[in-house]
Amino acid sequence: MARTPKRTAGKDPASRSSAAARKATPGASRRAKAPAEAATLTKSAKAASKPVSKPVSKPVSKPASKAVGKRSAEASTKPATRASSKAPTRTASRTAVSRTAAAPKPGRGTEAAAPARSPKASARAAGRRAASSAPKAGKAVAAPKVVRGRGATQPPIELFYWPTPNGWKISIMLEECRLPYVVRPVNITTGDQFKPEFLAISPNNRMPAIVDPRGPSGKPVSVFESGAILMYLGRKTGKLYPSQERARIEVEEWLMWQMGGLGPMAGQAHHFRGYAPEKIPYAIDRYTNECNRLYGVMNKRLADREFLAGKYSIADIACIGWASRYERQGQDLKDFPHVKRWLDAMMARPAVARGLALKVDESAAIDMRDPAAQSVLFGQRARAG
Repeated sequence: MARTPKRTAGKDPASRSSAAARKATPGASRRAKAPAEAATLTKSAKAASKPVSKPVSKPVSKPASKAVGKRSAEASTKPATRASSKAPTRTASRTAVSRTAAAPKPGRGTEAAAPARSPKASARAAGRRAASSAPKAGKAVAAPKVVRGRGATQPPIELFYWPTPNGWKISIMLEECRLPYVVRPVNITTGDQFKPEFLAISPNNRMPAIVDPRGPSGKPVSVFESGAILMYLGRKTGKLYPSQERARIEVEEWLMWQMGGLGPMAGQAHHFRGYAPEKIPYAIDRYTNECNRLYGVMNKRLADREFLAGKYSIADIACIGWASRYERQGQDLKDFPHVKRWLDAMMARPAVARGLALKVDESAAIDMRDPAAQSVLFGQRARAG
């Protein structure tokens, strides 16, 4: 008699439901779950149960998903793959660093996936982290900004830069030393040099400046003033800045000659000959004549040696940007044949050519005679705070 409701339920679902309702006991409910009940499931219920098995079974079978997770999978985008495959190993870091602003920031997922990377990919990732954590001024340029070199061992140096003779000193030095670097444009015509984040690096509100993520003792360091940067990079790499004291004195003498003489006087000649709103004959003659005197000193120095300090050095790098603009300073190199020979030799160096060719897109559209630009460049006074 106890099995009669079960047989009835199998034949008549309505009578089974009413019987279960009358008894309302746990035992009856359990007995109601007969094999025939599975046949009463609707197609919609079966469809709802299928997706549950798919996302659970497939990802679990992949080892990478356990370590990386969803965030790491999303970080592995196709554009990054194309960038690394098209370029050589050394220039791949160039693309990676220049796109740092657009790439997702490293998180726990990407850190977990790091062991699977090659040593060069890990170094490039370290460079991106260093570049993103350092202060920035202006917008990143679209032109190539990281030089081929020892990118696998040296995170890129940040170069705060504008294409001027002083800016070229550092781009040339970085090229000569084959150090990887990323450019942070400082638009000196719109006031980028007065931004707090740049003043934290260069309190004199002048570019160039650098941030080396692997400075002394492996810790980040910032350096401003072009001469100081040249000496720092020379010590760091052991290139173009001799360690022997007598030779170093000779290099420093001519470096300071440029810093205190050729650079400032040529800059004044540029201003009064080309940018001043009114032509002042006295000022034009004063700085044109002083440049002529300095070219004479340089010509005599180079009469019996190939470079200013005998061997090619940071002293020559400091001078090339200004000397290459001799026409703007009212000079004729026919009067200075040894300077012309030196200038031709310098311009023939591939690293010098690359350093001088480093452009910033927005600088091409700037008119240095624009009153707004001149008020920023030439109307500066002490600022409070």
